[in-house]
Amino acid sequence: MTQAALTVTALHRYPVKGLSPEPLASAALEPGGYFPGDRLFAVENGPSGFDPASPVHQPKIKYLMLMRNEALARLRTVYDDATGILVIREGGREVARGDLATPEGRLAIEAFFRRFVPKELRGPPKVLTAPEGYRFTDSRSGFVSLINLASVAAVEDMVGAPVDPLRFRGNLHVTGLPAFAELDLVGAELATEAGLRLTVTKRIVRCAATNVDPATGERDRAIPEALQKALGHADCGIYAEVMSGGEVREGDVLRVVR
Repeated sequence: MTQAALTVTALHRYPVKGLSPEPLASAALEPGGYFPGDRLFAVENGPSGFDPASPVHQPKIKYLMLMRNEALARLRTVYDDATGILVIREGGREVARGDLATPEGRLAIEAFFRRFVPKELRGPPKVLTAPEGYRFTDSRSGFVSLINLASVAAVEDMVGAPVDPLRFRGNLHVTGLPAFAELDLVGAELATEAGLRLTVTKRIVRCAATNVDPATGERDRAIPEALQKALGHADCGIYAEVMSGGEVREGDVLRVVR
């Protein structure tokens, strides 16, 4: 029997929770670590109770995020790891810039969000920085997320319209499996010839964030509802934990080991 395999077609990180993706050519994954540069920051929507000295996973509703704040999808953001500077653009024009390592830089970004979504704020917006060993992921075990492009194509059939894979905000886009076959990989291992090993930990339950067009910010689809109607659940994509580290690149093959 032929061993199942997935081919990595794209890599993305999301430095700030709820804001735009950054494409990558490769990423160095470390055992037990999160996807590099992913969900390093979040914008608190009013006091959340998050304590960086003793970080506890918080529900995403406590932050600005696409499920409730679809206008965020109109923004294009770039975070520079070397300088700590976040640049925000809207309609091709720079609208905010700040060094997230400094109080002044964070204040500049916070001031922008006070202007951008004033009616959606429950209190002062505050830029939060993830302490070592913590990330602002939706799931406590959301180390690396994988999106099966065949499943996305099946969702297109369900809703009768194009669906951008970026709606699912995954780290790795993969091909090679039938639609939704990734959901049966929980507990399996994914391995490259170079020695990278991931263990699939859980399915990803989709929320209303997938209904938002990542290019326009329009809430124009009903994806969780379509999944529920067609499959009896709203799962699409999987989370995996890094067991043995290594580089992952576009074109790499992840073989399924049971």
